Amino acid sequence: MMNDKEKEEIQKTVKVLKNGGVILYPTDTVWGLGCDALNARAVDKIYKIKKRQESKSLIILLDSFEALNEYVVKVPEIAEDLISSIEKPVTVIYDNARNLPRNISAPDGTIAIRVVRDVFCKNLIAALGRPLVSSSANISGEPTPLVFSQITPDIMNKVDYCVQLYHDQFNQAKASTIIRLFSNGDYKVIRD
Repeated sequence: MMNDKEKEEIQKTVKVLKNGGVILYPTDTVWGLGCDALNARAVDKIYKIKKRQESKSLIILLDSFEALNEYVVKVPEIAEDLISSIEKPVTVIYDNARNLPRNISAPDGTIAIRVVRDVFCKNLIAALGRPLVSSSANISGEPTPLVFSQITPDIMNKVDYCVQLYHDQFNQAKASTIIRLFSNGDYKVIRD
């Protein structure tokens, strides 16, 4: 259940996202840079802010497992069991991305997707009605900030909006587990 402050923040944030803006927001892992994942120009802004090579793809967040079918040609049957059996957030790399801008997936056509359980993220994605980009709030190659206070001014000054919630919370922030899931159902844990 969300309180009024959270609902208000979601409305403000969605307005920025719909206008092609980049946000700084609390994800289900660490504070992240985000944008509408279907807006190629907004995705470009994140690459520029992070000083990241476009050959390194970004993660997208979805609010439901069912939404995967919209962005992956064929979701292997094992995917739902894999995702639900791991307690911490899980990012899965799938073959054959679809319905996404070219600059968000890897050159080989794979896409990294995390179905979020976090209430704020789920509600933000649902309100936007589109997937969100999630990339740690740091310049590529620099340490990932684990709490809001570690985000550098270099990042803060380049976003269009910073979510005004949870700045003082420390939720044992850490990166997600990453699993490479192949079309045939085989998988490999890349980061635990």
